[in-house]
Amino acid sequence: MSPKQHRGEVTSDLLLDAALRLYTESGEQGVTVTAVTRTSGVSLGSLYHHFGSLDGLLTALTERWTGRLLGQLVTALTGTETAREGIRAVVEAYLAFVRDHPGAALLVHSPRADRRLMARGRETRDEQQPAVSAMSLWIQPRIDAGEVAPLPMPLLETLVLGPVVAVARRRLSGVRDVDLDEAARILPERIWRSIRADGA
Repeated sequence: MSPKQHRGEVTSDLLLDAALRLYTESGEQGVTVTAVTRTSGVSLGSLYHHFGSLDGLLTALTERWTGRLLGQLVTALTGTETAREGIRAVVEAYLAFVRDHPGAALLVHSPRADRRLMARGRETRDEQQPAVSAMSLWIQPRIDAGEVAPLPMPLLETLVLGPVVAVARRRLSGVRDVDLDEAARILPERIWRSIRADGA
């Protein structure tokens, strides 16, 4: 990496880190051009040079943390042997992300992220393809072995991640009636029952 590329990367990181800090403190309305440049110490021109707009900055920030979440899920999954262990690892990793990175988790589950997914679903899916492929490659042998029900992959993803995402959204919305540790204890077995092959 050339010195110029390194400086560009450092500048991008400063802007992204500042935007996340502001988002965590004040929500999307707190992420203004003035606040980002003041907090990051980066010029307005550099913000536009690297991200094109404030919307571009927020999109890049969402993509960065979505990628990190998916990466953690893949890492958790690939460190297990059985499908049952894999489900537990994914649930625990997802809820740990919510607990450890509440601002980033709020952004990833925000109405803004949902609107982008609805408007650019296929493109967003393509961006996430490496992580999705890794999960598919992990689970397919468990389907072939009769451990997991032979369901279409999108339905398996929904059965596994749907309840976890619902808990995350409930927690991030400010409702405190769901304990993440309790959810991590209860959900894996319930989810496993929904995807296991008969008699597994």
